[in-house]
Amino acid sequence: MSEVGLNDIWVYLAASPLLWLAMTLICYLVADRLYRLGGGNPLLNPVAIAVGLLILILVITDTPYGVYFDGAQFVHFLLGPATVSLAIPLYRQRARLAALAVPIGLALFAGVLTASVSAVALAAWLGADIATQISLAPKSVTAPVAMGISEKLGGIPSLTAVLVVTTGIVGAVFGTTLLRLLRIRDDAVKGVAMGVSAHGIGTARAFQVSQTMGAFSGLAMALSAFLTAALLPTILSWLGLIGT
Repeated sequence: MSEVGLNDIWVYLAASPLLWLAMTLICYLVADRLYRLGGGNPLLNPVAIAVGLLILILVITDTPYGVYFDGAQFVHFLLGPATVSLAIPLYRQRARLAALAVPIGLALFAGVLTASVSAVALAAWLGADIATQISLAPKSVTAPVAMGISEKLGGIPSLTAVLVVTTGIVGAVFGTTLLRLLRIRDDAVKGVAMGVSAHGIGTARAFQVSQTMGAFSGLAMALSAFLTAALLPTILSWLGLIGT
């Protein structure tokens, strides 16, 4: 019997619809192991490492993203229930949330405005075209909302998706360190900052620090998405990027 080559084995495995789901889980488990071995160093963020490993595998195997998504879309499906489940730790913080309602509201408004305007201004200064500027504007919002906003306002949804993931990873890696350097010790305040600036990936990192930080990050992530969808058309119109 002739020896079976590696390419033949890969062709056989690629025919399985569960291959890429399993590959996604394996990459994350490897990344999480590295994160733990590194003592929880934010530079070893498991999401960033897992994404990097998956990209490397897709490139090496010359696998289109569409094929990967078809196999791993169950992970995408779980994003909805996972987001809804954030209400549980938030409910446990309801008394403190009520006491901080006004400061949190003001912080969310300032965060959404700053994230959008600064991204557009920097892109314009670097010579980006209008479509790219619009694509950048919702970069700090969770991906499904950001892509919808980008598409409606004339941006490029696929570019927005890449920018959202990049923003989340950068925020998760450097956010807690920056907050520590700024001597911010209140987990509620740190959570709001992470949720506004780094959406879901930042929220996952916040939960690694504490339940309180994660709960307030989840709240900020959800409310900033709502505020961005409501305010961004007006902001971009004020900046002259879209018609009134």
